[in-house]
Amino acid sequence: MIYQGKAITVKALESGIVELNFDLKGESVNKFNRLTLNELRQAVDTIKADASVKGVIVTSGKGVFIVGADITEFVDNFKLPDEELLAGNLEANKIFSDFEDLNVPTVAAINGIALGGGLEMCLAADFRVMSATAKIGLPEVKLGIYPGFGGTVRLPRIIGCDNAVEWIASGKENKAEDALKVGAVDAVVAPEQLQAAALDLVKRAIAGELDHKARRQPKLEKLKLNAIEQMMAFETAKGFVAGQAGPNYPAPVEAIKSIQKAANFGRDKALEIEAQGFVKLAKTSVAQSLIGLFLNDQDLKKKAKQHDEIAKDVKLAAVLGAGIMGGGIAYQSASKGTPILMKDIREEGIQMGLNEAAKLLGKRVEKGRMTPAKMAEALNAIRPTMSYGDFGNVDIVVEAVVENPKVKQIVLAEVEGVVKEDAVLASNTSTISINLLAKALKRPQNFVGMHFFNPVHMMPLVEVIRGEKSSDVAVATTVAYAKKMGKNPIVVNDCPGFLVNRVLFPYFGGFSKLLGFGVDFVRIDKIMEKFGWPMGPAYLSDVVGIDTGHHGRDVMAEGFPDRMAVEGRTAVDVMYDANRLGQKNGKGFYAYETDKRGKPKKVSDPAAYELLKSIVTEQRELTDEDIINYMMIPLCLETVRCLEDGIVETAAEADMGLIYGIGFPPFRGGALRYIDSIGVAEFVALADKYADLGALYHPTAKLREMAKNGQKFFG
Repeated sequence: MIYQGKAITVKALESGIVELNFDLKGESVNKFNRLTLNELRQAVDTIKADASVKGVIVTSGKGVFIVGADITEFVDNFKLPDEELLAGNLEANKIFSDFEDLNVPTVAAINGIALGGGLEMCLAADFRVMSATAKIGLPEVKLGIYPGFGGTVRLPRIIGCDNAVEWIASGKENKAEDALKVGAVDAVVAPEQLQAAALDLVKRAIAGELDHKARRQPKLEKLKLNAIEQMMAFETAKGFVAGQAGPNYPAPVEAIKSIQKAANFGRDKALEIEAQGFVKLAKTSVAQSLIGLFLNDQDLKKKAKQHDEIAKDVKLAAVLGAGIMGGGIAYQSASKGTPILMKDIREEGIQMGLNEAAKLLGKRVEKGRMTPAKMAEALNAIRPTMSYGDFGNVDIVVEAVVENPKVKQIVLAEVEGVVKEDAVLASNTSTISINLLAKALKRPQNFVGMHFFNPVHMMPLVEVIRGEKSSDVAVATTVAYAKKMGKNPIVVNDCPGFLVNRVLFPYFGGFSKLLGFGVDFVRIDKIMEKFGWPMGPAYLSDVVGIDTGHHGRDVMAEGFPDRMAVEGRTAVDVMYDANRLGQKNGKGFYAYETDKRGKPKKVSDPAAYELLKSIVTEQRELTDEDIINYMMIPLCLETVRCLEDGIVETAAEADMGLIYGIGFPPFRGGALRYIDSIGVAEFVALADKYADLGALYHPTAKLREMAKNGQKFFG
């Protein structure tokens, strides 16, 4: 052994070749933390000082190569003053450069995922050989930053400017064959041949058959593009990427600017330019929010994993109520490998459900994401039925019939009589209390809520609702099934609307007040979309369905009369009474026409304006800022209440629920992080300015306490 640390070892193999191996003790993956970087420094120095070394191969002792930097440590670093952060970054870069400058050939053997710093380590080697099952990429833009260990410098010099811009600005993971095609790696081999292939490459370089110095040279020089080529490449790319990323996500465009600024310099100066831009991005609120999201997501996955120990395996599922929702649930289950019975009382319901599943599977085949054989397999895993014949073998039943407590209670009691003793029953209700529905059951301990969001195949969130009597096993089994379906489950406690809808209705309450003060709904939509929402509240109401919103509002008003009960007629009442139900029947706030691709396209409809005149109580002149506050303050305060009432356990879960469930703007990090970004005391003062609008705008006593003590929800 030439060098031995806790994350890295260097050992002699044969005829002067050494293996630098990453294997971080006590962790399931390799990542660049302080320890690993310090050891890499020592390992490189040790190799450099050893005259007997003729070549180096870089390997991993884990199933992955290196997943990137340790984000938790990064967050602490980002709080340092600019100069310290810059110095630390350049110091880390010096290690990679010193490795690159070793006077012997180096080969990286990429056995599994190599992302971020993991790929940057590989780029510093002379040659790269990759397992056919591995994936590589630079996903930093997803965290609001860009590569900081030389990725923006080395990658364009290896694979060309256009390819590098695409890899870095999209942050995508690339398969082995794509990496080989653009020249990011030199060879792709079967996993079991990786070590031999790396050794072969390094031996050929030692023998002079491959010129490692010539391979290294372009990485040390400026980009091989003249001024005109540069202008064309970078200006076009910046325009296109800015259009794709939108104004709220600066990192992809900043990455291109960094490549452009560094294009006319050699490596060391180019790395300084990268580091300066990196520090600038690290300090943005977007980076803080997106890194916060990443960490919340890790927490969420850890929490979901805790349920695995007691969860029962779901080998066969069932869904009650076919239709669009039932078909979506059946598709999701079958396409992820769990066979499912789909029961309806009507033949046309079953047909609708099967058509929905077939349509979704067909789209996957069209896009090349699934083979026709796999599609057939998934369709065969959906078994339509109009009777309870096979229900004796089912492990979990998802009830997805109409949103009516009496109907749901009848159906749930009926199915409880035909399933085995320990089968889990789950209701896909969006607002009805789980405790109320449980009253119809003999085994309420086996009953939970399992709220999917529409459209099921697109929306990542599933709320698993724990009733007063739900057992830990029932909750754990439902969480495990949701994960198996490829969803992000969050466990919440029972209350009207649970987490997501309980928070969404006060937002619509703010929208309703704005319409009552004569504000144009198209203006509101534009402002909220600019704020970062995927669609404004009027358009969202149409997509969800005015009837669904109308019903949900009544449930919420009954549950929280002090702040959600409404006096007089509102916009939703007017639309509902005029049978303008939104997209589903072609008219709501907007009218809908079919575009060339057969998708509904919204257009202005004077009739909607005419109807809304009747609910205007007074005309108020409101600024864009007012409009945002009218809607965001009630949403944020209701999120605070959900946390205080124990509906969710943690601030991280509350924020992730809103991001995954209703598309809360990710770059703002969630409702509680949004309050943090304004400052808790400042947010309370802001809410007090709108106190005359009613109880939805009144901060809780506990939030006022937090404001007084200078506390935050995160950190």
